[in-house]
Amino acid sequence: MNQPRPLLIGLTGNLGTGKSTVAATLAELGAETVDADKVGHEVMRADTEAHAAVVQAFGPGILAPDGEIDRPRLASLAFADSVALERLEAIIHPPTIAAIDERVAASTASVFVIEAIKLIEAGMADRCDRVWVTTCDAEQQFERVMEGRGWTLAETRRRLQAQSPQDEKASRADVVIDTSVSFEHTRAQVEAAWAQLRESGLAA
Repeated sequence: MNQPRPLLIGLTGNLGTGKSTVAATLAELGAETVDADKVGHEVMRADTEAHAAVVQAFGPGILAPDGEIDRPRLASLAFADSVALERLEAIIHPPTIAAIDERVAASTASVFVIEAIKLIEAGMADRCDRVWVTTCDAEQQFERVMEGRGWTLAETRRRLQAQSPQDEKASRADVVIDTSVSFEHTRAQVEAAWAQLRESGLAA
């Protein structure tokens, strides 16, 4: 007997807007969560098709001594221009989505959350029942990213400029979580949205 598919929440938002905080809160409330970025790293491990394709596209200079892909080296090339980034995403997104689909199919949770910065751009939002978007003040976002990642001013600007506008993401949202104020304020918004799911019978 096939088990029912979980309610799928796609959680997205640009760098530094609090996706991981919201995902962690949803996990505490009972959802199963997956971080698409981490899955993307897994599908690029040595001896995978994606690993070979990335090395072919960007050259052996991206390899660490152990044969794994050196992510900072790859990022320096992929974020150098939009064409390079699109090339990388075309390689990584399909196996990442396939791996996430497998986890969803195996899940016994009533709610499954896919945390993905490129949820909409990669087409994953179309398979989700709800789309949640995190947002915050632009200046606050910049400070969070620069301090949290340890990037230079120039690198932070480059990474943020490589993302689609936050307003575009928010326009696709069923729920928008503003993380600008405080952790407590963010959590209250998540709990309120979760309560609505429970009231509608969509979350256990």
